[in-house]
Amino acid sequence: MEMDNQGNGAAATADANVQDTPATATNTEQTQLEALQKQLDEANAKASENLAGWQRERAEFSNYKRRQDQQMADLRAFSTVNLIKRLLPIQDDFERAQKTLPEGISHMTWIEGVMLIQRKLQMLLESEGVKTIDVKPNEVFDPNLHEAISHDEADGIESGHVIEMLQTGYKIGERVIRPALVRVAR
Repeated sequence: MEMDNQGNGAAATADANVQDTPATATNTEQTQLEALQKQLDEANAKASENLAGWQRERAEFSNYKRRQDQQMADLRAFSTVNLIKRLLPIQDDFERAQKTLPEGISHMTWIEGVMLIQRKLQMLLESEGVKTIDVKPNEVFDPNLHEAISHDEADGIESGHVIEMLQTGYKIGERVIRPALVRVAR
């Protein structure tokens, strides 16, 4: 019987080992699953971080590109305005010449040719968006559009109103390139 007990003891030990093995395997699998889940969570966090960084960089590049485009547009506009400012005195000279032209020679071919040049210059300015600042007598003086060169007494014109325009003013859009030179009533 003793042998039997010993045999039963060995069998009991073997049964205990068999029962521990599935539990140990389940624990090992659970540990591996947890490790894999942790790796997956870390990879997802890193992917989210990379995506957010990429989106930030993309937005920054878009803003950079927009700023560069705006700077180029501003530079072109500044260059255009600078050139137009240099052409305006030529336009003024043509206008003065046209106003002082004697009647008898105004229909001569060479005079018409000179006036054609003046019209081409005017068309060039208009194609660049240049518009004259219209000033009429008795109009309220506007320091944004007019530059007063004198304050004089004038019959029939209220104080602070334009007496006459002495030089045409110009603007592009709402930006004044050169204010109109005017005489203002006191």
